[in-house]
This record gives sequence, C-alpha cells and structure tokens, in this order.
Amino acid sequence: MHIEDKIGTVLKNKGPRRILSIAPDRTVFEALEMLADHDIGALLVCDGDHLFGMLSERDYARKCALMGHTSKETPVAEIMTSPVRSVTPEHTVDECLSIMTDHRFRHLPVLERDKVIGLVSIGDLVKWVIHSQQQAIGTLESYITGGYTA
Repeated sequence: MHIEDKIGTVLKNKGPRRILSIAPDRTVFEALEMLADHDIGALLVCDGDHLFGMLSERDYARKCALMGHTSKETPVAEIMTSPVRSVTPEHTVDECLSIMTDHRFRHLPVLERDKVIGLVSIGDLVKWVIHSQQQAIGTLESYITGGYTA
C-alpha cells in the first residue's frame, strides 16, 4: 500500500507543537536534559532559523559516552550529525519512510525555504500509515457489505 499523503498534512495533523532545538555551542549535558524533560529522542541543532545539525541519543552514545568525552564539557557541535538530511512539506509519507529506512535514522526535519517548520519521527509516520490502512479497510468493508456509495 502506497501512502502518497504529503508530510505537510502529517505536520498539520500532529497539531501545534513547539519546535525544540538547541544551539551548537551549548553542552551535550544541556541537550540531554532537554531530551529527558520532553521525552524525545532527538533535537534539532539550530542558530536562529538556520539548521546546523541534529543531536540524537545515538549520537551521544556513540560519539560522547563511548569516546570518553564528558557531556558537561563537550559542545553539541562536536557530536551532532551534520549535514542533516531534510524534507519539504511536499515530500510524501512513502518517500520519507524510504529515506529513513535507507539511511537508518528516525527523525527528519521539515524545511520550507530553508526554514525549519517541523520534525517528523518514524513513529509519526507509522501512526499515519496505520490510520491510512484502517481507513482503507473501512472503505473496503463498507463496499463488501453494500454500504459503499461513490
């Protein structure tokens, strides 16, 4: 089943959310506090509207903890993933799932005219796919039982 819905639609359905980010010169410890406080797995690394990178729990585990760096002294810029793969509101759910699967990451920033307008996670997209499948099943059930009107 192909999901051709646009990421802009997914963002609108997520509802109004604050875009959480951290500046590249802040410490990894401050980033970890934000991740914990908001119960999220990744942060955008921005200076104003400019996206510099992303910091995930995976970045911390592999580039800080395992390398012996201290989170209270290491700036986010030293361990963030950069450059970051991003999408636009016009990308489809299928395209984004493919990007995430092919590149093995769980978060995609959504940019419009080089400005961050949102972030989608693999969880957001899986929920969208499940909802789309449920709608398709409901339509098929209605058709089979004679309740379908075109």
